[in-house]
Amino acid sequence: MTRELFSMEKLTLTGDNDEIELYILESTRLGGQDYIFAADTPAGDGNCYILRDVSKPGSDTGIYEPVEDEHELDYLAGVFAELVEDIDIEF
Repeated sequence: MTRELFSMEKLTLTGDNDEIELYILESTRLGGQDYIFAADTPAGDGNCYILRDVSKPGSDTGIYEPVEDEHELDYLAGVFAELVEDIDIEF
């Protein structure tokens, strides 16, 4: 990532044994499915994640899972690269 992110919305993911705080860079809806593009740092180099929203409609709690299918991940990375033009995404 190469841009400064100000007042970025944060997302805290909790697993069985840990938590990770991510900064939401962009979101999109494709084919009726919601996705978010997030990073573990608000500025500079960091790890990026593409997550699928698997929450039930009307749920108060968001449930996100990482996109693992290689073809889907490549496609979504291209979509997010266009949506977030001023961030360099390396695969």
